[in-house]
Amino acid sequence: MTSTTLTAAAPVVGQPKDRHHRGVLRWFVLAGAAIVAVLMLAPFILMVINAFKDPAQYSSGGPLTLPTSLYTDGLVKFWNAVDFPVKLWNSIWTSGAVAVLGTALSLLTAYAIGIGRVRGRMWIVMAFLLANMLPQEVLLYPLYTMAQQVGLNNSGWSIVIIFTVIQSAFGTYLLASVLGTFPPALLEAAALDGANSWTILWKVVFPIVRPTLSVLMIFFFIWTWNEFFIPLVMLTTPGSQTVPIALASLQGDRMLDVPTLNAGALVSLVPTLIFFLIFQRTLTRGVTAGAVK
Repeated sequence: MTSTTLTAAAPVVGQPKDRHHRGVLRWFVLAGAAIVAVLMLAPFILMVINAFKDPAQYSSGGPLTLPTSLYTDGLVKFWNAVDFPVKLWNSIWTSGAVAVLGTALSLLTAYAIGIGRVRGRMWIVMAFLLANMLPQEVLLYPLYTMAQQVGLNNSGWSIVIIFTVIQSAFGTYLLASVLGTFPPALLEAAALDGANSWTILWKVVFPIVRPTLSVLMIFFFIWTWNEFFIPLVMLTTPGSQTVPIALASLQGDRMLDVPTLNAGALVSLVPTLIFFLIFQRTLTRGVTAGAVK
């Protein structure tokens, strides 16, 4: 009885160690990750501190001192000075339109290149890759001239059209590479069942690449939201401008109200933060969808 008990209690040879006893390396990795997280959050923490700090206290104590009182006049001043609800709506509808239209255009063009097997496929994909490398300064003058000729200058639709094409260049390059490795057996089976090209696209291809399309849509929305240079030139009146331009309007040539600027940056960050939190699960599923067959 005793020998049986001792045998049962003896450790099994080759049994994996508990995850808390795998060595000290994992603790160094966790410590490094924590340090990186703190460094990434440091600008956000400074922005929150200075957004609720009195300008006199900022001038005397600098950006690293904690506020002695809750100063909210900066938020009110920014909200009223730039007419923030109008700027917020302009950013939402232009970014949302670019996200939807850019993703749809990327899917259609990538379907023709990746599955349609058009002639010169590799050269077309390389052209889309090179288009992503062009700086916006090169495109600005011809884009502004064409917008004036068609009557879209100082219109949000000019931003939608421009960035739909720009973002879809990246989306086409990415999706064409994905659809180029699409299983031919699925396409042949759908063709034998009598499906045409549109049916194959929406019934076979779209359900499979939908996680990737979700990631592209989220990226297109955030990228368009943060755009500054082209909207600054295209949108000249306050009623058509977006949130990044509203923030830039607070910076004068000789004076800068830092607490108001930080308050504006904080208010402008909230919509994108809410958007990211809402679609965080979608983004995670889309990124990891191709990792497991």
